[in-house]
Amino acid sequence: EGLVAGWDDPRMPTISGLRRRGFTPRSIRNFIDAIGYTKYEALNSISLLEHAVRDDLNKISTRGMAVINPVKVVITNYPEGQTEMVEMENNPEDTESGVHQMPFSREIYIERDDFMENPPKKFFRLAPDGEVRLKGAYIVKCTGVKKDADGNIEEIYCTYDPDTRSGLPGASRKVKGTLHWVSAPTAVNATARIYDRLFCVENPAAETERDFREMLNPDSLKVVEGIKVEPYLAEISSPGVPLQFQRIGYFTLDKDSTPGNLIFNRTIALKDSWEKINK
Repeated sequence: EGLVAGWDDPRMPTISGLRRRGFTPRSIRNFIDAIGYTKYEALNSISLLEHAVRDDLNKISTRGMAVINPVKVVITNYPEGQTEMVEMENNPEDTESGVHQMPFSREIYIERDDFMENPPKKFFRLAPDGEVRLKGAYIVKCTGVKKDADGNIEEIYCTYDPDTRSGLPGASRKVKGTLHWVSAPTAVNATARIYDRLFCVENPAAETERDFREMLNPDSLKVVEGIKVEPYLAEISSPGVPLQFQRIGYFTLDKDSTPGNLIFNRTIALKDSWEKINK
């Protein structure tokens, strides 16, 4: 009926679906070891499998920067036309994974949700007259915004402190928030498929009075176009290679991708939002 894309749809609990979504063989074996072997039918929380996946991906995933809902930031006191390279760890859990270089420039993208004009008290991201650290780069301070006719923010204006680049003596200056970002001139456009659980009930088989179609989660797939990823992620990505988009989640390239149209599947979020909602 077209409710899913096939047996290998990343929402399906099939081996091919789990593989396409980015679940690793080791994580599935670790899940089975954790729940134990039995000849009797048992119901186990899917969160146990997801925990095993997160634990494994944290150890092996290459870290990179991607912005899902971008808004442009202009650093007004940074030289126009200049680009410098900053160093990023590939995986802090693996000392042998090395580093890669990431471009930094006058114009960057950050997550739209990382800025608020009238923030609550414990909002430690970017706000007017507030400071944050751009991961691996500098501390910036918001000086203003540009809005369209409907009042939507088009650009955020900041200044940077050149003494606070990571690795310099001024980097020891503390601010409460650290944001991920990508350089606007070199950002690669891509598409993200954000997968969630296929059903909105814990055990569909137990709901004998309802048609299974009524229990499908309407938010099990969200397609987000126009995300921005750093060039390094575009270079190293291939289906099945585990990636962590910093502060967002674990992703892998989908088989539908082409060189001019990168499509990343979210394997799993960094935290378990379902368990939190249920509690």
